[in-house]
Amino acid sequence: MTIKRFFPLRLVAVLWIALAVWLAAPGAAHAEPIAVQRASLQADNSGWSLEARFDFELNSNLEDAVNKGIPLYFTTDFELSRPRWYWFDEQPVNVSQTLRLSFQPLTREYRVQGVSSGGLQFGFSTLKDALAVIKHVSSWHVIERSDVHPGETYTASVRMQLDIALMPKPFQIDAVNNRDWNLASEWKRFTFTVTERAK
Repeated sequence: MTIKRFFPLRLVAVLWIALAVWLAAPGAAHAEPIAVQRASLQADNSGWSLEARFDFELNSNLEDAVNKGIPLYFTTDFELSRPRWYWFDEQPVNVSQTLRLSFQPLTREYRVQGVSSGGLQFGFSTLKDALAVIKHVSSWHVIERSDVHPGETYTASVRMQLDIALMPKPFQIDAVNNRDWNLASEWKRFTFTVTERAK
């Protein structure tokens, strides 16, 4: 009876020690997260657009991957919701946009391309300049006039993440088991009150 009680406790202790050692190992460190520095909504011709700024750096593994020709995809998600006491929360807006970061060895040029924006792309001579565009979301139309009701207050939420699901299949498998590929922000939430319809 004593042996049966002792074995599980000893097993748990061994597992905790193994976990602590694994977390303390240099290779197990988390990738630096993406920070949402600011986010706001601005009225435009047909509704409201998102202005947001993110801050992050690519670790050495991600930078090396880009320079070897592996494209990285950064997806920004935006949601708008409003609580309702009688039913589930209303969520009139749930949209995403993705930017593709790649390197062209022949021209020695970094390119940022909108995945769903008709192939619009920009070229840069340095990785820093290319990342500066990705970090700054500007004039992204996210809310139509008909999506919201004047006088109502909503919760706006925005985040950015390295979208592993869009990478080539072999790299998706490696990325799942490699924390260096885990690059994402928390949701940044702020209130949005519709004082009047966009003009």
